[in-house]
Amino acid sequence: MAGTWGVGELVFDGDVLVPSDLPHPRPEGFGGLSPAGSPDRLAERLRSYFEGERDTFEDVVIDLDGATDFQRTVTAALRAVPYGETVTYGELAALAGHPGAQRATGTFCARNRFGVIVPCHRVVAADGLGSYGSLGVSYKQRLLELENAAL
Repeated sequence: MAGTWGVGELVFDGDVLVPSDLPHPRPEGFGGLSPAGSPDRLAERLRSYFEGERDTFEDVVIDLDGATDFQRTVTAALRAVPYGETVTYGELAALAGHPGAQRATGTFCARNRFGVIVPCHRVVAADGLGSYGSLGVSYKQRLLELENAAL
């Protein structure tokens, strides 16, 4: 099942996960392993997540250098949204201490470079699913279904 999600890239600076490209369609014949043939621990955890295993990824240190205070508080609030649960953009803004900043929160989610680790798929519009950037709504819906989130 993990192979149907696409492929992405994990980039580290020491032990800190730094921004990289979002997943993209899986190339023909790709076996899913790193070029060296042995994925690192986070890659294994992500593979397990995409196979249905619960993981909060809360221990994964991400690079927030250059992030504004707003971005840092939204990141922290979003990482606290439990697996399998959703919040609206307005609720996330309030949880981050910025009530009324739902549009800015939506912009933050649209630019999120740490998919699954900073789980923007758990943020929905007040009137429905909402968008999910270049990966599209169907990818977001699959992530929420994987987590058995009520839609």
